[in-house]
Amino acid sequence: MIEQAELLWQRIIAKGTGANADVEVALHLQPGASDEDFRFVENELGVTLPEEMKALYRVHNGQAWNVGVDSFVRNLTLSPLDQVKENWIFLQEEFDPDEMEPEIEDDAIKPVLWNCKWIPIAENGGGDYLCLDTDPSSAGTVGQVLYFWHDWGHRSVEAKGLFEFIQKCIEEKDEDEGT
Repeated sequence: MIEQAELLWQRIIAKGTGANADVEVALHLQPGASDEDFRFVENELGVTLPEEMKALYRVHNGQAWNVGVDSFVRNLTLSPLDQVKENWIFLQEEFDPDEMEPEIEDDAIKPVLWNCKWIPIAENGGGDYLCLDTDPSSAGTVGQVLYFWHDWGHRSVEAKGLFEFIQKCIEEKDEDEGT
């Protein structure tokens, strides 16, 4: 699985090189995470991290957020594991769903606005997160990818796993570039 993760990172970097020759620097990629890092986050969040996430993070433990950092896919910055934990704590404490109704399009997701078993691995800087679902409904898949919108109750599965999601994003970029 680590080989797949390495190939995905190579493809992400190759795609970004078309827009920025120094994309690896612009991505602010962090050194890979350790088993100890994973255990710490799993203990803090009370979840088992999906294997695809672990493989991706073994190569690069997210991005250091700085002004001007390039997105790793779409408009998302991949959070390092310590930031994943901080974002999760923030969402546990601060998310107030009182003024929203869930708009769940997919029976693979439990009908809730926030689930403490969702892992917020990436963010857009505006309060929205890309999450891995470790507590899907019986029709879902552990590790499925969904967006958490802070001001909209829409929830749907974007991909059955992290690698599939990244692959879709890379292919979207190919279509946008006409290649």
